[in-house]
Order: sequence, then structure tokens, then C-alpha cells
Amino acid sequence: MEDPEQNPYDLLGILQEATEAEIRTAYRSRSLKVHPDRNRNDPNAAQKFHALTTASTLLLDPLRRLALDAQLRLQAAKKQRFASYDNKRKAMVSELEEREQEFKKARMAKEQERTARESENVRIREEGRRMREQREKELELQELERQCARSKPESNGNVEEDTLAPPPPGDLDTTIRVKYALSSQPALSTAFALAVHFRRFGEIDEGTVVMSQKAKKSKKSKGLVDGEIMVTALVPFNQLGAAFAVVSSAESLKDRGIDVTWAGGSEPPILGWLRDRGELGGPAPKRAEPLQSKATPEGTTFSSFPSSFPAFDDVAPPPPPPAAKAGMDYESLTLLRMREAERARLEKEILEAEAAVYVL
Repeated sequence: MEDPEQNPYDLLGILQEATEAEIRTAYRSRSLKVHPDRNRNDPNAAQKFHALTTASTLLLDPLRRLALDAQLRLQAAKKQRFASYDNKRKAMVSELEEREQEFKKARMAKEQERTARESENVRIREEGRRMREQREKELELQELERQCARSKPESNGNVEEDTLAPPPPGDLDTTIRVKYALSSQPALSTAFALAVHFRRFGEIDEGTVVMSQKAKKSKKSKGLVDGEIMVTALVPFNQLGAAFAVVSSAESLKDRGIDVTWAGGSEPPILGWLRDRGELGGPAPKRAEPLQSKATPEGTTFSSFPSSFPAFDDVAPPPPPPAAKAGMDYESLTLLRMREAERARLEKEILEAEAAVYVL
């Protein structure tokens, strides 16, 4: 080792020819003197103790000690040669060594500068990316605030209109559920006959009528006999007014053995909305923009959004409307497709429900 203070032999205070026993003895003697537990006030005690331990370990290893001895001999020979040089040659060697050291320092400084420059570039790129993201978020927030500011007056102006908006139409708004004993209505044994029977209230597409016939067990309270066939059918009308007319006449139809209810189990929400606006009879409340309704020719069925519905009682229903004109608009075609899909679904549900009741 070039530094004499780091010479293991010097640290342990022994000669280069010392034996292993002498090395161990010297280590124990000196380690006790510099041990950190005995020198708590010395901040360098741990470092000194570590140096002694390292030196002892190195000298007790034969191979590493052999290499150390060779290095020490080379250093001694170098010092001896260097001592024989004249002053001029010593100066040249010293200058070369200084230049070599300066070159190494310059190369290390250049490497450190390059590393620092790359780190700075990375930091600048990261800072730029962060600033760009922050700026984009600020622009998005400003744009959102401008949109809210533009839409706020419009939303305030439409509050009253939103409260008057009708509920969305349902798939079963114009469909009624009919139930009766086949023995009391033998003429209504087919979907076509049932459609013709109820067509006096409004136009019906007999192809969308769903009918199910099941034999029921006896119910003495209702006067039914064993094995009597009960008919359950879903009858979709083309217009809401026609379905409302049938349900309004439920009492008179029940007297004739026909039970009529809404297919959805309850009244469609749109009827409640029309009733609140006075569209189901009586004068309509005053409002800024009255609901527009299509005028219907005399003798035809009611439109889906009429100005008012007439009161239905036990009087005879109106005569059947004239046949529909050939052709079909987009709305009617869409409703027809929806009803066909709903018909298949409802037919399956009715069959499953009837089968469950029959099993019970």
C-alpha cells in the first residue's frame, strides 16, 4: 500500500517477517486499546478498530499476504531507485505524475459535468411536461366554466318547461289485459275475434294480439266449474285513447264476464300527466304554451294526446272507425315492430305464469 499509515504491518506494529502467532498477539493487544467500548469519547475509535481488524484478516490469509509482501517489495525498490535519481529527473517524474493526476481529475470533472447536464435536461423536460399538463388542466377548467356560464341562463329559463315535460312513453301504454271464461264468451275464442270485438273502441292490429287458454280448477266463490277454460289475452291498441276507453268501460264489461285491466298492472304515467293538465275531461288549466294535439275527423278514434277525453259510461261504444289508409309512417312502423317484440315476450311470460298457476 502506498500510504505508510495503511501498511498492515505498521498498523499492528510488527515486522514483515512476523509469524501468525505474533500477528494474533499484536492484534489482540492493539484492538483492546482502540476498541470503541473503551474509547467512547474518541469519534475515530470505530474506524481504528476496523482498520486493525482488516489488517489482521489480510495478514492471516497466506495468499493475500504473499501479494502484499510483493507489493511492499516493489514499493521499496521504487523508492530506492527514485532516491538515486538526480534532481532533474525527479522533477520530470513528478511533473509527469502531476499531469497524469490533473488529466484524471479533468476527465472526472468532465464526466461529472456531463452527468449533471443530463440530469438538468431531464429535470427541465419533466418540469416542462408538468407545466404543460397543468396548463391543459387550467384551459379545460376555463372551458368548462364558460360552458356552464353559457348553459346556466338556458337551464334557468327551461325550469318551468322541464316541470311540464310529459313522462316517457312506455311499451305497454296502449295495451290492455283481458280475462274471461270461454264458456261465457264462446264467440271470442280466437285472437281475430277478440280484435274485432274490441275494434269498436279503436283500431287494433289483430296480428299483435296475444291469447292464452288454460283449464282452471274450480273456484266456488266465482261460480267456475272444474276444467273450465279461462282465456287471458293482451290487446294492443294503436292509440292511447282507445285503450283508456276500454279500461274506463271495465265495469260494464265485467258485468258481461270480461275482466279488463292495464297490461302493465297500473295506469300509464302519461294518463296521470294528462289528468293533471285537465286533458282527461273538464277545462284545461291556463298555460303559456298549450299542448298541441292533432285534430281527428269525426267518427275516428282519439289521438294519443287529445285535448280532452270524453267520459265513458255504460252507453254503447262508438261505431268502428273506417279502415286505415294504405301505407304506414315511420312512427307507426316503429310502434309495430316494438309491439311484435313485446308480444313475443308477453306471450312467453303469460304461458309461464299460467303454467305455474295450473301446477298449483
